[in-house]
Amino acid sequence: MKRKRVGVLISGRGSNMQALVAASRKADCPYEVVLVASDKPDAAGLAWATEQGVATFALLPRGIGKAAYEAQMLAALTEARVDVVALAGYMRLLSEDFVDALRGRIVNIHPSLLPKYKGLDTHARAIAAGDTMAGCSVHVVTEELDAGEILGQVAIPVLDDDDADALAARVLVAEHALYPSVLAEFTSR
Repeated sequence: MKRKRVGVLISGRGSNMQALVAASRKADCPYEVVLVASDKPDAAGLAWATEQGVATFALLPRGIGKAAYEAQMLAALTEARVDVVALAGYMRLLSEDFVDALRGRIVNIHPSLLPKYKGLDTHARAIAAGDTMAGCSVHVVTEELDAGEILGQVAIPVLDDDDADALAARVLVAEHALYPSVLAEFTSR
């Protein structure tokens, strides 16, 4: 089986990236993580990826402009011969040009039951709305924020005593299980 080559984009500690890398090390996994890239050269996830023997790339976008930054990020992904890009806590909006270059090959994990609560502060928004269920979604990335085809979701009950942090912690556990399985299915297509 020829495994699909995955590039993971992060902006922080990369806990979802770590879950993807761990899953990729199983013999029957249809993908391998070949590059971890970040917009923050000091992102903790980059150090972890390096320790695991995964190639890394980092570029601070400040001062070079969005188009130049994305061109260099795309060049790094191209050089690594990436088939699929997995966003894992990557906190930058992608331009239409970047999405077009990888159309249908970028996926993202989002901490809500899309189409509810696109963007930030999803857990606080779910609690404030009185939702009884929250969760996470994996979707195909398009130009529109958190709007692409939903590939998988997991629902998590909102408990009476939940605050945003408590709910976020439980949703994160679900993300770590959902993302690798959905990415495996997506890369098997």
